[in-house]
Amino acid sequence: MITDEVFLKLTEIVGISNVFLDQETLNDYGKDHTEDLIFPPNVVVKPNSTEQISKIMKLAFEFEIPVVPIGARTGLSGGILAVQKGIGLSLERLNKIEKIDEENLQIVTQPGVITEVLQNAVAEKGLFYPVDPSSKGSCFIGGNVAENAGGARAVKYGVTKDYVLNLEVVLPNGDIIWTAANTLKNATGYNLTQLMIGSEGTLGIVTKIVLKLLPTVRYNVLLLVPFFKMEQAAAAVSAVFRAGIVPSALEFMERDAIEWTKKFTEVPDLNLKPEIEAHLLIEVDGNYPDVLMNEAEKILNVVEAYEIDEVLFADTEDQKQTLWKLRRNVAEAVKQNTVYKEEDTVVPRYELPKLLKGIKEIGVKYGFKSICYGHAGDGNLHVNIVKLDLPDELWKSEVPKGVKEIFELTKSLNGTISGEHGIGWVQKEFMPIAFSEIELNLMHQIKKIFDPKNIMNPGKIFPSTYQY
Repeated sequence: MITDEVFLKLTEIVGISNVFLDQETLNDYGKDHTEDLIFPPNVVVKPNSTEQISKIMKLAFEFEIPVVPIGARTGLSGGILAVQKGIGLSLERLNKIEKIDEENLQIVTQPGVITEVLQNAVAEKGLFYPVDPSSKGSCFIGGNVAENAGGARAVKYGVTKDYVLNLEVVLPNGDIIWTAANTLKNATGYNLTQLMIGSEGTLGIVTKIVLKLLPTVRYNVLLLVPFFKMEQAAAAVSAVFRAGIVPSALEFMERDAIEWTKKFTEVPDLNLKPEIEAHLLIEVDGNYPDVLMNEAEKILNVVEAYEIDEVLFADTEDQKQTLWKLRRNVAEAVKQNTVYKEEDTVVPRYELPKLLKGIKEIGVKYGFKSICYGHAGDGNLHVNIVKLDLPDELWKSEVPKGVKEIFELTKSLNGTISGEHGIGWVQKEFMPIAFSEIELNLMHQIKKIFDPKNIMNPGKIFPSTYQY
């Protein structure tokens, strides 16, 4: 697909130093954090402007070459895998914050800015961007838009879609559009902005992002609550909200998640009793310490109705950072130990105990072990199915059956099969569980309108039965 003519034109657009054909680079840009999968593109190209991306897309459109937008490669659903080869289009050089608008509480950024870098930049202005996925220290804000990323504080503040006001997008034919206006309200036509968010690079390439910001929140209180019964920890999540409290974060970690992470990263010993099965990490934030302490006391009253051990209050900033480090490193700790499949289930929070119980029963049925953790305040449970010493035959034949049953259970509880990781390559065959044929056909028709030649990250989201 990458002829000498195409290669020459790519070098004319971005310069020969930004076009890569060596196998090491192709392999690096052909994988993310999804299991041990690797699908290298034919060529990696690194543009540094919207105009260069437009020219690349016009070239790809003319020659009908697949293009895969590539961000920080931290994804967990195989969204950047070049499953049909073609051009791997890296957005890493589009890494500038163009404007922080302090008057209107907005920021204009390119997609290759690391999320935490953006958060720190606005914090210096007394502003707050609250969306904080666990990989915020490495993931790009453009990838957050592509996957509609959430994170720990989504329970109070919402996810990426709640902060995007406007997007500059290069369409598959090379045309450049803005999807909306830089306004907080917009009832003008179809909402193209929200259509692009979570589209996983299948409709176009986001090249500029306008986000709304909030004033800085000054204080927070963090509690770690150990539960003797895992299902009681899940049940307590809904009880906290029913008591009239909206935490800024409410995270679930089963015991193995903590034990594995302690081996991977240096954290103080929590002196876990052998009977402890799970923890809730609960944060409340605001600008009035007295109010926060009152909310913390209400939370204690709620969780004391369950079988719990001594609650840990994080008294210092160092303690808070340590506990958050523990939570944010769970996925990486699992990855360091074994091959795994990470499922991203989400249900109404009251249904969490049923979901958790069902996942463990399905694991017993099919012979696999799972480690569960996640953003329980949203009903979002990450299920890490770990290979360990499971034979390859069972890993390939039985685990997919179990995953299918987990998703069917999730759907039966009025949930869905991904809360924030997206569908990408690894979950696409399960989409008929979440949507009817009518609904999938509507989505597929939208894809065709945006991308009539099917060159924009092809092979993602839709089951393999959906062909052009």
